[in-house]
Amino acid sequence: MTARVSPYLSFGGNAREAMEFYQSVFGGSLQITTFGDLRAPTEGAPEDLVAHAMLKGATGIVLMGSDRTPGDGARGTTSITLGGDDEAELVGYWERLCAHGVITVPLAGSPWGTRYGRCVDRFGTDWLVNVSLPTTS
Repeated sequence: MTARVSPYLSFGGNAREAMEFYQSVFGGSLQITTFGDLRAPTEGAPEDLVAHAMLKGATGIVLMGSDRTPGDGARGTTSITLGGDDEAELVGYWERLCAHGVITVPLAGSPWGTRYGRCVDRFGTDWLVNVSLPTTS
């Protein structure tokens, strides 16, 4: 059996917008369930808030998320790392994630032999991108 780690993002009322944005970046299918869909007590959360969302990206990336309810407490810091050797694909993700966000480390060569960059997207999620460079023999 294979174990997988999937980031679960927490939003302050804009989970639907954020998850739709990530779908525009990564493609694939997005399933959204609101608190109203669950017909369950929501601790004061409006019925249109997202109780659970799952994005299955076109290349296997999986992101999940939801809106915080009033009892959920403060927002934590979330960082997500993307890596691989398909430079065109990863640079495309990088460009779309950085749009309307803040680049904290420009995508460039790194001391550990990859192209590396870091940005915070418009929803406050921290993204680290590593593009493996071809090895020369």
